[in-house]
Amino acid sequence: MSDTNHTGSTVTEFTILGFPGLQDQESKTILSVVFLAVYLLTVLGNLLIVVVFAVNESLHTPMYILICNLAILDISLISITIPKMLAVFMFDSKFISFGACFTQMFFFMSLGTTEGFLLTVMAYDRYLAICHPLHYSTMMTNGLVMRHVLWCWAGGFLSMLVPLILAVRLPFCGPDKVLHCFCDHSSVLRLACANIVINSILGLTIALSVLLIPLTLILLSYVKIVRSVLQISGTEGRAKAFSTCSSHLLVISVFFLTAIGVYISYRVPGTSANLRIMTAVFQNVFPSFMNPIIYCLRTKEIRDSLVKTLKKSRVFPKSM
Repeated sequence: MSDTNHTGSTVTEFTILGFPGLQDQESKTILSVVFLAVYLLTVLGNLLIVVVFAVNESLHTPMYILICNLAILDISLISITIPKMLAVFMFDSKFISFGACFTQMFFFMSLGTTEGFLLTVMAYDRYLAICHPLHYSTMMTNGLVMRHVLWCWAGGFLSMLVPLILAVRLPFCGPDKVLHCFCDHSSVLRLACANIVINSILGLTIALSVLLIPLTLILLSYVKIVRSVLQISGTEGRAKAFSTCSSHLLVISVFFLTAIGVYISYRVPGTSANLRIMTAVFQNVFPSFMNPIIYCLRTKEIRDSLVKTLKKSRVFPKSM
């Protein structure tokens, strides 16, 4: 099959190149094994959190509703990109249709934005729990938190519609080679046979907005949380208050630091294509992989519920 597939002068499919410096079979095999293992472990870990939440009514509270939604988001996010990456590495299946490429791009951007919004709601939930404990049960009900979650999903998808529409309307007449492991917005834009200045500026503005606005709100929430905790008398009370936030802080750090790393790598002159692509893939995979580990290791209620669920299913002996 030829490298380009045109109807007249219009590209009908793209070629996913993957890592340009890792095209030998040995490198592809190593990448396949690593990403397949990471994908399976990530799906299993997040799926366990969803199952534990579903079967344990004691976890049907605002905080755990948010954690469950985060797990669903993480499964969805990596399932948008990794299966196609594995097809490229394992079977050299590099071709992706025009529609599938833009669909992957849209869902990748939308789900990532939704996760940033959801982490902001989780920070607000912790702020209410620590700074307004007496009113928490009335200020953050299950119904209210579900509405917040729906707004996160709607906001994530609606905010990415304009960049998608502007990108789809561009003429693509070749080349058709996407220098990435999936259909990344900026990598696809570079293939357009037109001026993309407006698309690039708008894309960067929206990307920075959906990154920095949630991060600012989260930091403000935690400034107030720290002030409130420092007013608690006794080290035991302070330690307990901080422990309820530690898991969320770790999740936030992993998500936003990797996202910031991507923007830096794209804008540092002389950054190799392999490093830039690896940074973007790492940002896609690492938070989803780490989130269930963080919550299972640092949240006692989830650990206890997981063990109880495994005992009921006879995975663990009852004597444990």
